[in-house]
Amino acid sequence: MIYNIQRMSIQDGPGIRTTVFLKGCPLRCLWCSNPESQHVVPQLLVFDNLCTGCGACLSACPHGAAVRMESGKCGRLLEKCTSCGVCATACPNKAREISGKTMSVDEVMKIVHMDSVFYANSGGGVTFGGGEPTMGGEFFLDLLQAAHDDALHTAVDTCGFCPDDRFEKTLKLADLVLFDCKHMDAAQHKKLTGQDNVLILKNLQSALESGIEVRIRMPLMPGLNDGDDNFAAMSSFLGRFGHRHIEVMPCHMFGLSKYQALGRPAPQVSQYDPKALEDTLARMVRHGLDYVII
Repeated sequence: MIYNIQRMSIQDGPGIRTTVFLKGCPLRCLWCSNPESQHVVPQLLVFDNLCTGCGACLSACPHGAAVRMESGKCGRLLEKCTSCGVCATACPNKAREISGKTMSVDEVMKIVHMDSVFYANSGGGVTFGGGEPTMGGEFFLDLLQAAHDDALHTAVDTCGFCPDDRFEKTLKLADLVLFDCKHMDAAQHKKLTGQDNVLILKNLQSALESGIEVRIRMPLMPGLNDGDDNFAAMSSFLGRFGHRHIEVMPCHMFGLSKYQALGRPAPQVSQYDPKALEDTLARMVRHGLDYVII
């Protein structure tokens, strides 16, 4: 189940890349900016700001889920909506969108190979992300194997919550692992994401000992994972492997509209002001970590 394929990406590994986003994630991070990535089934998003109230969805919906609202725009009844996508096809303004499409390995790789010349000229390749790409099971491993067999530089963007055997196979096929490190304390990790980090840290150690390139990424959330205790624990753990460089992703609000479009409450998180971010990054450095903001 694929929910996006982003061509010409420059944020997900070296060079120009194609990033393939697989749907499904075992974590429920409080700050998740891609809530449409969490569930493995297709989901309908309804963007109120794009709706003109034309009513095309009202006549198209086979379940009576599309309704006229007091504002004159068209909304939906969540209890009746099956995310069948008929209304999205009918909408002329792209106010309704289905997230999630079943694709084969060949279909995905056909799109990936459209930009092969750019990979060759820039040192780029293909990145598999999510959601959590390893949750795709054998389909994910088949994708990774296909990219490996085609001599493409392969990167995997992972939260690390993955069965041992699948992660071991991933490390044998990937050239680069982009590994999210959210919190070092197991109880706090569970509070923030719904899962503890025992398996995650085990897989992180395996990645750091594997000999392949590993880049640590940290979503930095005010008041949630930016405390000195967490920075100190991260520096201690990573320092055992001579690896204290962090790709920092400060909290942003880009995904809030998606929650409304899914009919879900938005996360209660806040952004840093410039001074607070500067102070937080300075504390990271004092604990022996160095960083780059991505």
